[in-house]
Amino acid sequence: QVQLVESGGGSVQSGGSLRLSCAASGYTYSSATMGWFRQAPGKEREGVATISNAGYTTYADSVKGRFTISRDNAKNMLYLQMNSLKPDDTGIYFCAAGWSVDWWSLLPRQYNYWGQGTQVTVSS
Repeated sequence: QVQLVESGGGSVQSGGSLRLSCAASGYTYSSATMGWFRQAPGKEREGVATISNAGYTTYADSVKGRFTISRDNAKNMLYLQMNSLKPDDTGIYFCAAGWSVDWWSLLPRQYNYWGQGTQVTVSS
C-alpha cells in the first residue's frame, strides 16, 4: 500500500524559509515521478515542482528561483526547500507520486497517489 506522509509545514513571516519533507513507502520509490502541489483556500490544487526518477526537475513560474525540489532515493524521501516565502505561497502542500507521468507535468490529475498535506502559512 502506497503511503506518502508530509511534514515540515508551519507559519512564517514573508521572506522566511521552510523545508517540507515527504516520506514514501509501499512501492519502489525510485521508479516514480514525484511532485509537490499546493491548494489555497477557494482555489484549485496547483503544481509547484516535480522531479523525475532520474532527477530532472520542473517548477511553476511563481516559485522559480525560490523553491528547490530534491529526492533521496536511498531514504525514500522527497523534499521541498522554500526560500523567500510570500503570502501567496500560503496553502496546504501535498506530495504526490505518479507513474506513466510526463516528468515535467504539473497537472495534479496525472499523479496517482497523494499524501494528506501539510499547512504552510506566510504572513506579511
